[in-house]
Amino acid sequence: MNKLPLAKRVQILSMLVEGSSMRSISRVADVSINTVTKLLVEAGEACAAYHYEAVRGVQAKRVQCDEIWSFCYAKERNVGAAKDAPYAAGDVWTWTALDADSKLIISYIVGERDAQSANFLMADVQERCEGRMQLTTDGNRTYLDAVAGAFGGDIDYAMLVKMYGAVPESAKGRYSPAECIGIQKTRITGNPDKAHVSTSYVERANLTIRMGLRRFTRLTNAFSKKIDNHIHALSLYFVFYNFCRIHKTLRVTPAMAAGIADTARDMEWIVSLIDARVKKPGKRGPYKKRAA
Repeated sequence: MNKLPLAKRVQILSMLVEGSSMRSISRVADVSINTVTKLLVEAGEACAAYHYEAVRGVQAKRVQCDEIWSFCYAKERNVGAAKDAPYAAGDVWTWTALDADSKLIISYIVGERDAQSANFLMADVQERCEGRMQLTTDGNRTYLDAVAGAFGGDIDYAMLVKMYGAVPESAKGRYSPAECIGIQKTRITGNPDKAHVSTSYVERANLTIRMGLRRFTRLTNAFSKKIDNHIHALSLYFVFYNFCRIHKTLRVTPAMAAGIADTARDMEWIVSLIDARVKKPGKRGPYKKRAA
């Protein structure tokens, strides 16, 4: 089986998490687009499996949740007129739960902005964390039943709702929302500390996602064409973010700050995760001649 050299695979994966498009990686690394795609799929599967096993027993005291928008194949309003639109074409939401102290991405879900996705996220957070926590979400009401179903009353939960003014004529049609004119903090369950009712860290993490993954960049043709590759890209990115990327404020990786890793990893380590999942070929021969 042909295999790219280690340095080449490290280069491709590094570019995937640093804002380069698939086509530009193909040109810079001098490999085919199919090679880049195949490596992305392998890395995504390996990283998803590692995150599932490694991010557990998190001692998070303050957790923030949010959703970030993107789309697959076509924007939701254009799917009906799109030619041969695949499964899951349209709006795609990535739900994330972040530990405000260690900046660790505890859990992520890719789906629609609905109750099912909220339920999956909250159930996963509950499974991965230990001890009582304070949780802050935005005003998305699907969180209410999801949090109650996952934690019951064993949580300090508050919603932070931002209030916006009227959109000026000069800003209509743009991606940026209207000016925020105030916030409302609402206690839902338990006794949350109002000083820590915030979604600032997870919103900043969303910006990091948008800067690190080219397929999240607006007003380009780099958006995802297949939902599976979209998920693979996120799985790769979150393991890189949690275990490899030194946080500028913490000066360690989020995984080290959370106590689930003792050293910073690198992209060669992610390549080793891929290789560990590849089955070694069996012995070839000797072949027995068929009876006539």
